[in-house]
Amino acid sequence: MDQSVAIQETLAEGEYCIIAVQGVLCEGESRQSRLLGLVRHRRKRGQEHAVPRRRTLHSWFRCDRPTGHRGAQPRVPAALWFTHQDVPPRSCQGLSRCTRPEPEQPTPLGWNSPPGTGPPCAGIGGGVSDFDDSRSDKTGLLVDPSSCGQDTPDNLLTRQNKSKYEITDMVRSSTITVSDKAHILSMQKFGLRDTIVKSRLVQKEEDYTYIQNFRFFVGTYNVNGQSPKEGLRPWLSHGIPAPDVYCVGFQELDLSKEAFFFHDTPKEEEWFKAVSEGLHPDAKYAKVKLIRLVGIMLLLYVRHEHAAHISEVEAETVGTGIMGRMGNKGGVAIRFQFHNTSICVVNSHLAAHTEEYERRNQDYKDICSRMQFCQIDPGLPPLTISKHDVILWLGDLNYRIEELDVETVKNLIEEEDFQTLYAYDQLKTQMATKAVFEGFIEGELTFQPTYKYDTGSDDWDTSEKCRAPAWCDRVLWKGKNITQLSYQSHMALKTSDHKPVSSVFDIGVKMVNEERYRKTLEIVHSLDKMENANIPSVSLSKREFCFQNVKYMQLQVQSFTIQNGQVPCQFEFINKPDEKSYCKQWLNANPSRGFLLPDSAIEIELELFVNKTTATKLNSGEDKIEDILVLHLDRGEDYFLSVSGNYLPSCFGSPIHTLCYMREPILDLPLETIRELTLMPLQTEDDGVQLENPLGIPKELWMMVDYLYQNAVQQEDLFQQPGLRSEFEHIRDCLDTGMIETLSASNHSVAEALLLFLESLPEPVICYNTYRNCLECSGNYTASKQVISTLPTFHQNVFNYLMMFLRELLKKSAKNHLDANILASIFGSLLLRNPAGHQKLDTAEKKKAQEFIHLFLCNSP
Repeated sequence: MDQSVAIQETLAEGEYCIIAVQGVLCEGESRQSRLLGLVRHRRKRGQEHAVPRRRTLHSWFRCDRPTGHRGAQPRVPAALWFTHQDVPPRSCQGLSRCTRPEPEQPTPLGWNSPPGTGPPCAGIGGGVSDFDDSRSDKTGLLVDPSSCGQDTPDNLLTRQNKSKYEITDMVRSSTITVSDKAHILSMQKFGLRDTIVKSRLVQKEEDYTYIQNFRFFVGTYNVNGQSPKEGLRPWLSHGIPAPDVYCVGFQELDLSKEAFFFHDTPKEEEWFKAVSEGLHPDAKYAKVKLIRLVGIMLLLYVRHEHAAHISEVEAETVGTGIMGRMGNKGGVAIRFQFHNTSICVVNSHLAAHTEEYERRNQDYKDICSRMQFCQIDPGLPPLTISKHDVILWLGDLNYRIEELDVETVKNLIEEEDFQTLYAYDQLKTQMATKAVFEGFIEGELTFQPTYKYDTGSDDWDTSEKCRAPAWCDRVLWKGKNITQLSYQSHMALKTSDHKPVSSVFDIGVKMVNEERYRKTLEIVHSLDKMENANIPSVSLSKREFCFQNVKYMQLQVQSFTIQNGQVPCQFEFINKPDEKSYCKQWLNANPSRGFLLPDSAIEIELELFVNKTTATKLNSGEDKIEDILVLHLDRGEDYFLSVSGNYLPSCFGSPIHTLCYMREPILDLPLETIRELTLMPLQTEDDGVQLENPLGIPKELWMMVDYLYQNAVQQEDLFQQPGLRSEFEHIRDCLDTGMIETLSASNHSVAEALLLFLESLPEPVICYNTYRNCLECSGNYTASKQVISTLPTFHQNVFNYLMMFLRELLKKSAKNHLDANILASIFGSLLLRNPAGHQKLDTAEKKKAQEFIHLFLCNSP
């Protein structure tokens, strides 16, 4: 927390709180929390009476309550202030952690050691230190001995001898550093007034910051599932000065089915080691973070001397593969604060194949909308990619060269006429129409396309498909004070069918001038005190919202504006009495909380989205599109917003037996009939309860399977490549209206719709009550058949129908490249679902579910 701000408010003129830490005062068995501040007193003669800036926190202190101290605000814990004396401490012996000298310990390897004395690591100079987890506190602040002062010859050795445990403990108690005032702007605050102070400081940032350039290396490499076979220095460090920051991304790290379905891979460690050994030998680096989603991996390193200035490290992943979540395609990202600049690095692998540029555009938009990072301050909404000063986007974006035949492309490459070739580049075309990467910049392409080569050579693809060369691997950026110094491919590396790409940037980072910051802070506090006594009020541009004809998995958005008055305010949508959330599950406010300065405004989007969780109750009428939102102002009044609308029932989210009794399309039935059939309990054959002329299986399921059987049995990557969202909406409408003759969609979109249909069933095909029995007999075909025979008739029919269809697909495996393991993995998690809170299957259960389905794919009844 930025606790120095809280203390500063209580000090007299001429007193400045340099640093604050949270400690525990121990008196016998009593333990009391205390806030400790180091205060500088500026005397009339201009002399300072304080701890020297370069002295560590473990210097000798005595407790001293400075004269002129005014009473603390009620919200600030009782505090002790220290002034420096060159005598041993007298009255602070009972204070845990903060001021008690610790015994000397060996230096942690790879930390403050002089160059060459770190852990042995071939070709990395002083070695690579790992600050990913062990040197981070819960807020992402890097653990660094310099957190308690700057290095000088006097104290460097002392701090080198601190143990890793002790250093970690110190920094978790003191989350800002004397030498790094940038952290003051990024640490968690006590409450509203501190949020006001922070926002004011951000608003006046130019008054106390200056720009300093740092060298960033950004690299991307699709390794085609290979292990490292050659050193990476030609890509990572040859011919360039040692960068300050490395951002290194990989795609297709592991192409095995085990990695795809179970996410484990030994390739992660192999490539991490290869990168660490390939970093520039003239500097020592610390690994800040590693994040991986199946085969998409991103590594962030910084030079050792910059590690103390990295904070707020967060990493997230977004899968955009089949059903919008499989991780064979998607993105990973790391965001962090470097000094006073927020930076987000994104590594993505977008959809393949020349004709799928719209799918790539959709992948990009999904990553942007779904990638969210938690903020330290719980009162603030999550950060999106766009909410950063600097964005670096790298990866296998998979955009191809279109409208030219393979030979023409190769001839233009041979002539090095890259400018003509670039005119046919899909990414250039899509960016020009602002379909993707709006506001991003890419450097000039002066190197030949990086895909596709014969592995182990510089020869273009000679396989049967003979794919046309393309610039699949790209680096783009967005932000101010960014200069690209180089953008190139590296032909020397031949491990993959892609060539790695690198770009080196000078990026201007905002640095904090300490003296200017203190002056700005005084001005901000004076403004805060004037405003603090007033009551906030806002005006809303709209309070009633009607969402008409809401459909399954089709987002509707309406927005309104909160206009603030003359007093800073913090707003939040709050829960109504006896409710667990501020809104129903199908509704979301974005942002749901935030902070407004005087005379400022913010647009709030109300997003309505019905999915598998909420569809069934809307179909049955147990729930309706009706809700009341309560917008609460801290220290102010509440505002009430009304939400209403109507939902169009869908086969998605309807039970199997309900659909079997619907001989007509669901949208042709009266709402009361839909309600009765949806609420009808699941019947078994022995119940003797039969309604008139039920269907053997849902007609909607038959429509999708029949379409695939007629058109897609030889389709490559079926059930592995996602379709288009617009086509899913068309398929859903065709099923719900019964107008199957108008169905026109890609095979991949219909296949994905089938999977989404199975996922949306409130009771899975294999009922919850037989789940454990299925796992227990997953190695025994006879026992497994017996379990299936106990299912209700409609569920048995659906299971047998699906297995028959999948076996037909396997007969065409030479064309569609499907195998029983792939299909068993995909369908296992949909047909078999954990009844315990509907949780996702763990790895062991996934494998048993896969084995259960595998038995039926390999054995015909």
